[in-house]
Amino acid sequence: MKKTLLAVAALCVLSSGAALAQQAEGPWMVRARVVNLDSANKDSTPLGLTINDKTIPEVDITYFFNKNIAAELILTVPQKHTLRAGGAPIGTLKHLPPTLTVQYHFDLGGFKPYVGAGLNYTRFSSVHLPAGVSIDRNSFGPALQAGVDIPLSKNLYLNFDVKKVYIKTDVAAGGAKLGTFKVDPVLVGVGLGYRF
Repeated sequence: MKKTLLAVAALCVLSSGAALAQQAEGPWMVRARVVNLDSANKDSTPLGLTINDKTIPEVDITYFFNKNIAAELILTVPQKHTLRAGGAPIGTLKHLPPTLTVQYHFDLGGFKPYVGAGLNYTRFSSVHLPAGVSIDRNSFGPALQAGVDIPLSKNLYLNFDVKKVYIKTDVAAGGAKLGTFKVDPVLVGVGLGYRF
């Protein structure tokens, strides 16, 4: 009887240890990245519109539904850009582009590459353009993503990430639509992630 109780107790301890080991990597990951934004600057208006490229901060929050499937919310602060027509500055604007992606994570013996796809919403604000010129303040578009998490310690990861985000706005002058300006940036980032 004692041997049976000891065996059951040992099994419980081993089971709880295995459960703790499985729970050691929690469902949440928070990353902070430095990201280079490289705009495609596609313009169908006759103005030759472009915005400047820049380096921006980025924070994302990821929830793992299981070891492979996760959802990631990508955030930054409103980013100020100079808008140019034919290379000459004509105004400024800010854009806030939160993005939500669903990801598939691979486990390659430590290296954890992933791919993702989702939706971007961009809000343009603090728009200062010549009199009579206006833009649509809201943009919805797809987002594609690929990256890798490289473990540095138990919960800390080095992250490399590349995204293609589709952002566009209609441009009007005097109430008449001139065309569409597509920012459509590629964002290349590096940062650190903490999983808990």
